Amino acid sequence: MDRKYLRENKSSFNIVKGSKIYAKIAEYEDAIFIRDLLVQYDWNLDKISSIVKKEDDYLVLTIIDEKLHLLAKSKTQLTPQAITNLIKKFKRNPNNSAYGLNITKVFDTFVIKKQIAGDEYIFGYYDDLEDAQFVRNILLDNNWDINSFREIEFDDETYTYRVTSIIDDKVYVLGNFKTKNEIDIKNVHEEFLAKISKHKYGLATYPYLDFLKDKIPELEEKFQVKTKDDTWSFDNVNENESILDQVIFNLTPFQQAVLDVIDEDTSFDQIKKSLIRYNSKNFDKKILKNLDELMELKLIEKIDDNYSKINS
Repeated sequence: MDRKYLRENKSSFNIVKGSKIYAKIAEYEDAIFIRDLLVQYDWNLDKISSIVKKEDDYLVLTIIDEKLHLLAKSKTQLTPQAITNLIKKFKRNPNNSAYGLNITKVFDTFVIKKQIAGDEYIFGYYDDLEDAQFVRNILLDNNWDINSFREIEFDDETYTYRVTSIIDDKVYVLGNFKTKNEIDIKNVHEEFLAKISKHKYGLATYPYLDFLKDKIPELEEKFQVKTKDDTWSFDNVNENESILDQVIFNLTPFQQAVLDVIDEDTSFDQIKKSLIRYNSKNFDKKILKNLDELMELKLIEKIDDNYSKINS
């Protein structure tokens, strides 16, 4: 039968009967073997096992979108779990792309998108690729049903636990933990709300939380916690004035003077020289004390021996 039903491409062979492509196989000998297998079972894909023996090799096969795919060849028999993992991995990234199916990167944010019945749906935004892949994997395994998520989910690729929440039909990852015992749900909710608040008021940058900036009261009610942070207070915030502006307004005169002379990579000697008009007893210690206070307020940072303002 030789090349019957085979159509050669640049780097592979299609197995074709009529107008239907049944498989695309890289190696000629494998294509011949799988072609013969299809003929043997009268082109009924459902009759073909997930693992078949070819001379000294075991071939792992799977059917996706009514096409047969060769996932791997092994000299030894694979366990059912190993076969399941290979199939899962292929389904999640059949084209061996950077992020896998349904994940794109927009600036610094990973976005899960899918076309359903001609319409594009967004299922979530993430600052971490592993979070995006974890959510995408569960969606793939559950036919894109966001209601399939539990509050705490196990990630079978990284062997970690993630806390999730559905907000406005999007799946958010609130935290990532090595063991289930580490998870304090109340604390996770408080930290997540604090992240949103810091992003809203310019104290940190989390672009993936953009759509939640105006939902803080609603989320406090949903999670039954108040926004809480070890450094910042978000109570009675003036919506027209950022928390950062309020902090700067409440600095002592000397703290403000120290902050004003710091630009980018400013050395201690440069700071001291600029403040010489304030010279007094224990002048170096006074400057260092105020530098430490400004760092605690997250207004400046120290890199090596120099100081820089933190851009809001």
